[in-house]
Amino acid sequence: MRASAPGPRVVALGGGHGLFASLSALRRVSDSLTAIVTVADDGGSSGRLRRDFGVLPPGDLRMALAALCGDDDWGTTWSRVVQHRFGGDGELAGHAVGNLLIVALWELLGDTVEGLDWVGRLLGAHGRVLPMAAVPLEITATVEGADPARPGELSTVRGQVACATTAGQIRSIALSPPGPAARPEAVTAVHDADWVVLGPGSWFTSVLPHLLVPDLAGAMLSTRARRVVVLNVAPQDQETQDKETEGRPPSAHLEVLADHAPGLQVDVVLADHQTFGAADGLEKAADLLGARLVFADVAMGDGSPRHDPARLARAYAQIFEGE
Repeated sequence: MRASAPGPRVVALGGGHGLFASLSALRRVSDSLTAIVTVADDGGSSGRLRRDFGVLPPGDLRMALAALCGDDDWGTTWSRVVQHRFGGDGELAGHAVGNLLIVALWELLGDTVEGLDWVGRLLGAHGRVLPMAAVPLEITATVEGADPARPGELSTVRGQVACATTAGQIRSIALSPPGPAARPEAVTAVHDADWVVLGPGSWFTSVLPHLLVPDLAGAMLSTRARRVVVLNVAPQDQETQDKETEGRPPSAHLEVLADHAPGLQVDVVLADHQTFGAADGLEKAADLLGARLVFADVAMGDGSPRHDPARLARAYAQIFEGE
């Protein structure tokens, strides 16, 4: 189902499977949609291409483009093509076709945003995909109990994959290089938006990093757009098995958001009704951000801990229309 009217101008920030779910829903309710994507991945195909060519890791950007493909034959076919990974044990094994296509266009055109725009036109994407920063980034986390033998000790963990799979609890994150420059197109998109959506996704490695890019964080604070934070439907990303928020109450997601973005005001926090109900502390944590807590049925009906794009689209539509 496509939106019958242009709908609001929406910017969605995140990465990985969480952003994929959000964009799959948002393209159903807005014809003016921009994804701003994290660029700190250092694993798998993205990590290999990043190291070999010195480019931004393309994987999360590719997934965002695939999520913006339409439901017609063209869209579904190209979405499958760019998401396809080569098998076997040769040099191409594990690489996603879309990652190679994106890096090829970057080499030919010499500009990351222009290359992504060309891929978007090829796919017929219902929206635009932008990187959150101009250079590849490394996530550094302060972790408590990374060594199970020293449960109270603080240590530093470096890299997106290491942070996502640490056995300890992440207390805070930083970016390297510190204070990276944002792509100006991303900053402009946030300023021009009617709504900005943050989450769902791996909280420390996909959601919070956007708020550590100074120009992007400044735009988030000063934009006239209304802001929505979407909570996960499980304490960790079930598809990637990220463990960075495992064992934490849902309210902790909002508390660490407030810690990493002092002064950020949020209009709506969206939570799955079946997952959380009236979870202790969640409304109080939403109050920290000045937000109204909205419960809706947004998880898959089969019980799997994933967002259902159609249900999430209905929740977005109700929020956008009701504010």
